[in-house]
Amino acid sequence: MEQLSNERKIVRLDEVESTNLYLRQLVREEHPEEGSVVIADYQTGGRGQMGNSWLSAKGENLLFSLLIYPRGVKANEQFIISRIASLAVKNTLDQFTDDIRIKWPNDIYWKDKKIAGMLIENDIQGKEIENAVIGIGINLNQQVFPPGLLNPVSLRQITGIEHNRDHILDIFMREFFLLYREFQDDEAAAIEDEYMLDLYRVNDYYWFEDNNGRFRAMIEDVLPSGHLVLRTLESDEERRYAFKEVAFVD
Repeated sequence: MEQLSNERKIVRLDEVESTNLYLRQLVREEHPEEGSVVIADYQTGGRGQMGNSWLSAKGENLLFSLLIYPRGVKANEQFIISRIASLAVKNTLDQFTDDIRIKWPNDIYWKDKKIAGMLIENDIQGKEIENAVIGIGINLNQQVFPPGLLNPVSLRQITGIEHNRDHILDIFMREFFLLYREFQDDEAAAIEDEYMLDLYRVNDYYWFEDNNGRFRAMIEDVLPSGHLVLRTLESDEERRYAFKEVAFVD
């Protein structure tokens, strides 16, 4: 954290369509310093991965986007950013409760319930990432969720106490930049290993579903591209999937 510029922007908004959209516009207009953050009480058009929506009650959760300029990250190896961000959220929540896991690719789960999600949007220059905007939503204090959400949970529901959003954000920023500096010091392999250890439903066979139906498999690897590698139980076959090509079956 000590290496972050004092010139970085911290923007606080009561309401915005999307913190990611707002920060990406800032990048186009001003090129703000690395570590700049946009925080909102409420998003009218919050988004998750692959067009999913992110619903959150006003003022009850932590909704923010973070800007980095990850030098030297190849476009086809961009998943390291997702590993760092998801580990940073996990390490933050670990300080308040047990049983936090990362559900591939970067949802954060407490037991079998979703407590956080993210949307990472990269600008590409040539074959490398020019900048990354990391949008994160963490369910902190919300106690009633819309019925359409399948399995949400908040930190308040888990711990029974209300949590300060700025305090949680400060912890996240510290955890994120510890990992980010580790990556910049050529320790990507250690981050990849930690990510694998913290995955949801790792080290055993579980039910999955793809376009051909349901099958049992074990998570074998997650590639630098972000593809999930499964080993099937019945045929001992290796299968590779991009996000949305396979689903966990409860």
